[in-house]
Amino acid sequence: MIKRILVTTILSVTALTAAPQRIDIAPGSITSSSPFVSIDLPEGVYDVTVHLGSPGAASDTTVKAENRRLMLESVKTAKGETTARTFTVSVHTPDIPGSGKKVSLKPNEIGAANWDNKLTLEFNGPSPAVSAIEIARNETALNVFLAGDSTVTDQQNEPWASWGQMLPRFFAPGTVVANYAQSGLSLGSFHRQNRLEKILNTLRPGDYVFIQFGHNDMKEKNGGAFTTYAGNLREYVDAIVAKKGRPVLISPMYRRRFDKAGKLQNTHGDYPAAVRKVAEEKNVPFIDLHTISGRLFTALGVEKSKDAFVFAPANTYPNQPKALADNSHFSNYGAYELARCIVEAIRVQLPELAVRLAPDAGRFNPGHPDDPKKIAIPSSPSAATLEKPEGS
Repeated sequence: MIKRILVTTILSVTALTAAPQRIDIAPGSITSSSPFVSIDLPEGVYDVTVHLGSPGAASDTTVKAENRRLMLESVKTAKGETTARTFTVSVHTPDIPGSGKKVSLKPNEIGAANWDNKLTLEFNGPSPAVSAIEIARNETALNVFLAGDSTVTDQQNEPWASWGQMLPRFFAPGTVVANYAQSGLSLGSFHRQNRLEKILNTLRPGDYVFIQFGHNDMKEKNGGAFTTYAGNLREYVDAIVAKKGRPVLISPMYRRRFDKAGKLQNTHGDYPAAVRKVAEEKNVPFIDLHTISGRLFTALGVEKSKDAFVFAPANTYPNQPKALADNSHFSNYGAYELARCIVEAIRVQLPELAVRLAPDAGRFNPGHPDDPKKIAIPSSPSAATLEKPEGS
């Protein structure tokens, strides 16, 4: 239940300079049934400072941006207390400046919050309260670009989620996660849709590009782990390095496949090994999410691992007469846990990036996952869809 929240409106910001543009709301919070606010902004990276709290009651606010990217998690204030929190967010459009080209969006991306000239914010939680928003362009932020498939993209609708849209929560201000991943894509189709070109056009020396594919690549005709897939990975690495960026190769995570004895099964064949091989060959960082996720899902076990994926008994959602079971795509809990796996790998593999993690990011052992009951990411009020994301 949304109790105290920003009024739903479009706020136009036409002249945003280096000085923060402050958007004040009436003292305390405004009661509303909707938690969204959209602000007209040109493409770029922005520091957003939100002033949270209420003079009349305690508050508990979670903030998401664009397509449900988790930015702030359960910020609590006592009655009469306020706190200011800052995060850095990417606003991007399909245009590729100077090239006359655009990113080829899929139908579900057209009009979606990730690819418009607006910054969309969602204030959610048991008792959210917002009193003001300040926005300032950040020209020096470090970019962490994400290239990937449905397990990485900012999923637009409940109950689906990915580790990519949970990752921003774990970085301190000044580091921005720019997620260009999309469901159903392989290394080849990501390239053909000009998404890699968009990254290369935006990338500055020292920026990171996290690359995780495999789920869809392994289903392509005439493809192979050590042939087309490895070759495409090499091309990505070479193109990013040529722009003085920092590629990070990530192996695909396990699907939820257990045998009759309860042992987790590898459904990716040689594809995880191919990622490792290219990383070693090119001397670039490698995050072995395949092995790490295997530890996570094994620790959860056959039944409890269902909490990490989208499993819903019949009639959980309107017009859902049958149970929903998906062993490839993640729930909010599963996506959050996988993001924590990525964060732990960053600590080990990328210490120069690890210093940019949020102070409250915390340590995580995939062999001892969080209790699902203790990870409560508020569901976004956007319409839930039972249609599975592309890819499997």
